[in-house]
Amino acid sequence: MAQNRARVALVTGGSRGIGRAVVESLLDEGWLVYFCGRTQGSVAEAETELRARFGNAVAGRAVDVRQEPAIKAWVDESLQRSGRIDCLVNNAGVGIFAPVHELSGEAWREVIETNLSGAFYAIRAVSTAMRKQGSGWIFNIASLAARNPFASGAAYNASKFGMVGLSEAAMLDLRHQGIRVAAILPGSVDTEFGMERRDPDREWMLTPGDVARVVMDLLRFPDRALPSLVEIRPSQPPRR
Repeated sequence: MAQNRARVALVTGGSRGIGRAVVESLLDEGWLVYFCGRTQGSVAEAETELRARFGNAVAGRAVDVRQEPAIKAWVDESLQRSGRIDCLVNNAGVGIFAPVHELSGEAWREVIETNLSGAFYAIRAVSTAMRKQGSGWIFNIASLAARNPFASGAAYNASKFGMVGLSEAAMLDLRHQGIRVAAILPGSVDTEFGMERRDPDREWMLTPGDVARVVMDLLRFPDRALPSLVEIRPSQPPRR
């Protein structure tokens, strides 16, 4: 097994949007970063662009986070390469929006299994290595939709409410083993994700870099401190 003193991070949904900003921020600070995305095309494109800047400090892999064996294989491969895992960022997510009476079972399962089950699988997969190390950070990128339900958001709201519950329970399970777990709840972020892309006025929104900044700031907290739930919202959203 390769041994490397560099800090090692895994980022799901890391080929674009918030995940991509987190990957770049970690790389800027000298981390080794392994990221995944759902499609080979998006992963390959992102990996090519990132390696042009950061060389072999970054590697991507196509992983369907709904499949626990696929998540485990990716984590095991990353661990074999570097010998440790210091940070996991659960960012992979999808949004399918429809009134609850029109939402199909297939759409419900896709959202819940991607946004919630995928995070659970990844936490399970990294926890063994982190427990042996006696250290690690796990960040779960949730949403203010975990606090504020909205019409046509049944699946998405449920997944994000659940992600916060998962995160807080995992925090309690792992804190005495040196592993810190935090849920980050952004408001509207200027990405291609979900309904926000329909808004022609985007300057008021958070940027992916704003969310990445929160991750990097939390990584700098002293070991004795555990900010376990962080909300971040646009400072001046449109008046409704």
